Parts: sequence; structure tokens; C-alpha cells
Amino acid sequence: MEPQRMRIVILGLSITSSWGNGHATTFRGLVRELVRRGHDVLFLERDVPWYASNRDMPRPPWGRTELYADLADLRARFTDDVRDADLVIVGSYVPQGVEVGRWVQATARGIPAFYDIDTPVTLAKLSRGDFEYLSPDLIPGYRLYLSFTGGPTLRKIERELGSPAARPLYCSVDPELYEPRNCVAKWDLGYLGTYSADRQPTLERLMLEAAREWDAGRFVVAGPQYPEEVRWPANVRRVEHLPPPEHAGFYCAQLFTLNVTRADMVLAGYSPSVRLFEAAACGVPIISDVWNGLESVFVPGEEILLARTEKDTLGYLRDMTEADRRALGAKARARVLAEHTAAHRALAVEEYAREASRGAASGTPLDRVIVKR
Repeated sequence: MEPQRMRIVILGLSITSSWGNGHATTFRGLVRELVRRGHDVLFLERDVPWYASNRDMPRPPWGRTELYADLADLRARFTDDVRDADLVIVGSYVPQGVEVGRWVQATARGIPAFYDIDTPVTLAKLSRGDFEYLSPDLIPGYRLYLSFTGGPTLRKIERELGSPAARPLYCSVDPELYEPRNCVAKWDLGYLGTYSADRQPTLERLMLEAAREWDAGRFVVAGPQYPEEVRWPANVRRVEHLPPPEHAGFYCAQLFTLNVTRADMVLAGYSPSVRLFEAAACGVPIISDVWNGLESVFVPGEEILLARTEKDTLGYLRDMTEADRRALGAKARARVLAEHTAAHRALAVEEYAREASRGAASGTPLDRVIVKR
């Protein structure tokens, strides 16, 4: 059945620049798929200098993208669009997000929604009274709270913060960009990620200690901002910067790839990273740290491998047969293509909007809402 066409306005951190943020790629995939499904989408982005000088997609080819200078400019030029839209989505980290949210809730005749791409960070900020882009009084006024984190966190947002409907809208992958390639295997294990102090102990334990124990192993870490005091084993190659177009080739040159999760995401659980979906879409077997809810995304032992120590890592690298390795990667890819593409997220947005327009809960478990094509 063809979807009922919606007019959708999204106010997000950025869609034109992926510099220093993970929001742009998420919005690009979502907007593209919403437009493909026949919806009229307007994306509004605050024109700020750090993105203006680093725009890798200044004119997204899907829907309409407009830049605004400040709140006055936003109100002057786009009040009619927001008022007449069926769905208005305000994203996390939007500049002056509290003021933007109040204006949207006062103006929109359709469904006002909040899209939290940083849920554990947002909740931590709220708990300490930091209302940078969301304040507690706004949450009940957003008829949908779309969250990168699922599981018990959704119930907390509803019961403790007053959201009428908190729903998971995880990150996703573009299968047109991430797919298996015939690459020469350069590394036994690789890792892609910007330095983070809370991730570094896990990276040390699961990769660097394994590299020190296995001199013949080939390892690689790609990503910026690692401090000079990090002691890299001789068999670990460092890549300071890897542009997004090179990510798929990087994954495909690894026999296994490592996933390490931020501490706040581990604490919240049910927070799969885009790196998980990207690597899996490339058919590369993933060795991951352990956190609650991972089993709702991939089946441990069949679609993903879990490691707690360097010995776990080395066991997979040295003992797994090539046939088992390839089978695991293929199963993970099949799972992603079935449940975790941007097209699935667009379908979920449609379903959540229908649910909100009816004013009734769907009855689907909040930690396991998967929309299939």
C-alpha cells in the first residue's frame, strides 16, 4: 500500500556537513528515503561557520534544504512551512534548541517530534540541569520522542520525563555505499573511531593487548585525536584520518573489525553505533565489547562475536575457520539489510507518525520495534 504523502519539516544540526558530527549522514539517509517514499521534506539547518567551511554536501539532492541565520530569520521565512507540516522533527544539538522547540510546539498544527541522536548524553545533561538543546518542560509537548537508544531508556523518558510516546529510531546504514568488496586482506583486526577517553581502556584491552601478545598479527587503528602518550605496539598501524568514502574499503581489507562502545552508551544499553551497521553491511565479521541490548540487534555467536578480554579476541583471530568467518559476516549483513537501512528508518517514521496521529500506543515492545520492507 502506498504511504499517505506527508509534509515533513526537519530542523537538524546539519545535513550539509559531516565534519565533526554523526548527524549529517543519519539525516541524509533518512531524508533520501522519505523523499523516495513520496513525502515532501524540508530540512532547515542553522548556518554556522564551522560547517560553512566544511560542507561536503552543500546541496543535498533530496527534498529541499534551507539555511537560516538565526531564530528571527527562521521565524520570518519558515513559519508557514512549520505551521502547515504534518510532522515537524527537531533534532538534538540544534543551536538554541530549546527556543526552537518552543517555537515549533507553539506553531505546528501537525505532530511535533524530537529526534535524539545523543540520548544518553541528553539525559545526563538534563539530570544536571544543562538544558543546551532540550528542557524538561518541552518533552511532554513533543508528541514523539525518537531515540537512538532503545530498551528501558524509552520507558524512563515516558514515565519520568512525561513523553507521550518514546520510540526507537536507531542509526542506520546506506547499503548503496557499504557492501562487500574484493579487497586484499591487509589486517587481521581493524578499528575505526575517533579517540575517546572512555573507549580507550576497552581498545587497549581488546586490541592493543592482543597485538602485544601476537607479534605476527596485523592490526590497524584509524581515527583522529589520539594523544601522543598512547603506546602503539609495533604491529599496529595508525591512520590519522579516513574520509567517509574510504570507510567501506577500509572495512573490507580486514578479516575482523572491532566495535568499542562509549561508556554512556554501555550504561544505557540498546545503543548500536553506525559503525556496527556499516561493517556488517560490508560482510566483515565484528568483534564487539559487551552491552545490554546488543542481542536485540545481532545474534551473539551467529551474527556477531563478543569479547571481554584480549584472549577472547585472539581466540577468534587465530582459531576461527575461514568458512565460519565468512558465514558469520554474511549473516550479519543479511540482518542489516533486513532491518537496519535508512529505508527501514523512513518506514518507522511513517508508522510512528500514524500512531501519534491516532493518539494511541501501538502495543509493540519499545525495545524491539523493527519495520521491514
